[in-house]
Amino acid sequence: MNPTTTATRLPHLASQPFLSDGGLETTLVFHHGMELPYFAAFDLLKSGEGRAILHDYYHRYASMAHQYGTGFLLESPTWRANPEWARRMGYSLKALDQANRDAIGLMHEIREGMETPASPMVISGCVGPRGDGYQPSARMSVQEAKDYHGPQLQCYRDAGADFGSAITMNYLEEALGIAEAAAALEFPVVISFTLETDGRLPTGHSLSEVIEILDAQASQAPAYYMINCAHPTHFQQALKAGVPWMKRIGGLRTNASMRSHAELDASPDLDAGNPEELGRQHRDMLDLLPCLKVFGGCCGTDERHIAAIAQSCITASVTR
Repeated sequence: MNPTTTATRLPHLASQPFLSDGGLETTLVFHHGMELPYFAAFDLLKSGEGRAILHDYYHRYASMAHQYGTGFLLESPTWRANPEWARRMGYSLKALDQANRDAIGLMHEIREGMETPASPMVISGCVGPRGDGYQPSARMSVQEAKDYHGPQLQCYRDAGADFGSAITMNYLEEALGIAEAAAALEFPVVISFTLETDGRLPTGHSLSEVIEILDAQASQAPAYYMINCAHPTHFQQALKAGVPWMKRIGGLRTNASMRSHAELDASPDLDAGNPEELGRQHRDMLDLLPCLKVFGGCCGTDERHIAAIAQSCITASVTR
């Protein structure tokens, strides 16, 4: 069954909200005691046991979409599946390409088994930063970023993903390069920025500034933007009702913890925060973000957090 239509292949064009999963890597490491080299969940795809673990993980969240009557966004487990990180793990470029294809294949498998007319499911090929997720390391020019990330995006397009999502972007040039690579491939892309406790990118740019620059300079503007790997208390002050660029934010994947990136990096434990409070904080942002469609989680979040967000937001977002 594949009831997905042109209108729902991109969540921001659909009439209903979409749930997504929580913090994949932190769930596997802290709740399941797994070893993930360099936080690379895609490495699990190389074994039948690892693939089964990922299948079960996504299946649980897809079942929540059924429960709440929402769509579901299948975000591939490939945040680290780019050459810089794969090389450290001993992957050749050929093996990396196959891993990315296998990841999209798994997403198709889950969609084929779980999609219903009431819960359409879309597949996003996840692109992570070349460098560190919290700091703008391994910085590239726009052209370098386009060349670097282009092959991964092409792999996703050719494997049948509906679009690509660049997650945890922390500086402008890499985000713009990814947008240019996607435009050259005629492949939709979503750009998700991470923000510090002051609501700005690690480079000091404001969210409004980078969104406006990308919309103006990219050959094909991103389908929409997201915020991820930040707690609502970090960026809510940067959101102002009625400002045009706010309508470009279509999704949130927030952290469970109010800790800063530096504090999270130094912490040996998992701060799961307060799921119910996180749900209420998302509800408070609905009026500020009129085009918010995608509700997922990032570091520290699990099914409890996504359920709390759904309970707080889904009915309200449908009736807006």
